[in-house]
Amino acid sequence: MTGTTPLLELRQVSKSFGAVQALSGVDFDVHAGEVVGLVGDNGAGKSTLVKVMSGIHIPDGGEYRFDGKPQKVHAPSDATSLGVATVYQDLALCDNLDVVANLFIGREFVATGPARLTRQLDEPKMEQRAGELLNTFSINIPSMRAEVGMMSGGQRQSVAIARALVGDARVVLLDEPTAALGVAQTRQVLDLIGRLREQGIGVVVISHNMRDVFEVADRIYVMRLGRKEGVYEAKSTTQQEIVAAITGADLNAQSTKEATV
Repeated sequence: MTGTTPLLELRQVSKSFGAVQALSGVDFDVHAGEVVGLVGDNGAGKSTLVKVMSGIHIPDGGEYRFDGKPQKVHAPSDATSLGVATVYQDLALCDNLDVVANLFIGREFVATGPARLTRQLDEPKMEQRAGELLNTFSINIPSMRAEVGMMSGGQRQSVAIARALVGDARVVLLDEPTAALGVAQTRQVLDLIGRLREQGIGVVVISHNMRDVFEVADRIYVMRLGRKEGVYEAKSTTQQEIVAAITGADLNAQSTKEATV
């Protein structure tokens, strides 16, 4: 983790949907070159928090800060312009297109000169940029011109992350990045997360897999019932302590103890 000012920070963020209070006064932050594991039971508020960070949900109250400055984030495009990219669990890849086409969907390079009049794509430039990006993060794929639908789960996840980096993302939000992956494919994705950290990118990993979270996270942020239950240094806590925070076991044990006194 580098620097003392968080790259992305939420202060006292709240969000409700009708009578359901999804988030209540939540504080959250991630620094450049840091991996934060975001964990919690189903319904804890993780998805809502991520959607606030990504600009999908506008919070009812609280402050969104980036690089230490308050920001107005009212749409995904606002978050993207700041450098916040989200890779959802479904990946949203086009299986019938190759890697280069997937990386540049919506961000295609248009050729210069006469070819610009007919909106021809600058394929060599996109392929060069794709190669540079894949090399920078040591992303191994069979070919940049291979169809994504023919690739393994780990390779597809890597392509989805690479697509998020095309726009020079400074914070990457990863939703269950290792779900349904085999051992080798999981290793490929976890190694890539480590390389994102090395490049100074802030990473938020939303996952139910405690083993994976502990392997890559610097800090673990636990949510429970729409609130921040606690933030733990990964090196100085245990899976048992995190699970207890997720389930509220510590609170239940304390209540039982007080009731018997």
